[in-house]
Amino acid sequence: MSLSIAIQMDPVETLHIAGDTTFALGLEAQKRGHSLWYYTPEKLSLNESSITARGQNVTFYDRAGAHFKTGVIETRQLQEFEVILMRQDPPFDMTYITATHLLEMLGPQTMVVNNPAEVRNAPEKLLVTLYPDLMPATLISRDPETIMAFRQKHKDIIIKPLFGNGGAGVFRLQPNDQNLSSLLEMFFGASRESVMVQAYLPSVRDGDKRVILVDGEAVGAVNRIPIEGEARSNFHVGGSAAKAELTDRDLEICAAIGPELRRRGLLFVGIDIIGGYITEINVTSPTGIREIQLLSGTDIAALTWDAIERKHSTYASNSIAR
Repeated sequence: MSLSIAIQMDPVETLHIAGDTTFALGLEAQKRGHSLWYYTPEKLSLNESSITARGQNVTFYDRAGAHFKTGVIETRQLQEFEVILMRQDPPFDMTYITATHLLEMLGPQTMVVNNPAEVRNAPEKLLVTLYPDLMPATLISRDPETIMAFRQKHKDIIIKPLFGNGGAGVFRLQPNDQNLSSLLEMFFGASRESVMVQAYLPSVRDGDKRVILVDGEAVGAVNRIPIEGEARSNFHVGGSAAKAELTDRDLEICAAIGPELRRRGLLFVGIDIIGGYITEINVTSPTGIREIQLLSGTDIAALTWDAIERKHSTYASNSIAR
């Protein structure tokens, strides 16, 4: 079975292929004989009654510094494609939200991974709040007094933008830190959005585990270890990858959230677990599969395409199944 695939992603020349999940998915698609066409989000349009994009054919090569070749730029109707991978990185802003609306307009002949309506409805730091028994103490607010009271109760806290990514803007405030008021002024002066505040989990020093779920099933994990003196473990800020096994607690968490992910059409998801507590459910552009394959041998790109090929003929981007 050969599928026509469009990938909505960040500029291909910016990919760091050693750890890029979109690149890994593209390589596996090529291996299976699928055709690849790529465009960046700003090239997506609603043109009269058609959803179109300006993009080009792309071929990936697993060679650092020479990892792609593109064809002639052309405008195509996205309904021509059987599968669209929505893989651009956050921020989850109005540009991102607009893209989900446009992709949602495609008919059931085109499978969008992940389901754009549910990407919009389930941003990473909000979807997780459906599972309060599985997560650390958490507050979402932009009211300084409420945030101060939460800090007074939990003492050692993490504060982060509600729609950020890659560890950007994440701060740890220990009990004797006097910068919370200034930090809130900075957050709320730059944005009208709420922040997420969580009780600090000391076990983050042992790692922040990224678990990948494909069609609601846990398929692999990697542990992200923060560098000395850093509260964040994200690869973007220097965290290192270490081999990780799925524990009974990890599987318990995945069993609890998996059916809801499947119901929403969130086929490719990455969750973050610290000390047995889930902190985020990443549905926009989860990463980690190249590190997992390197460390454990599990080929999650292949498992993902197995699921896409199995489901694409009955998948509707806005209602899961016809």
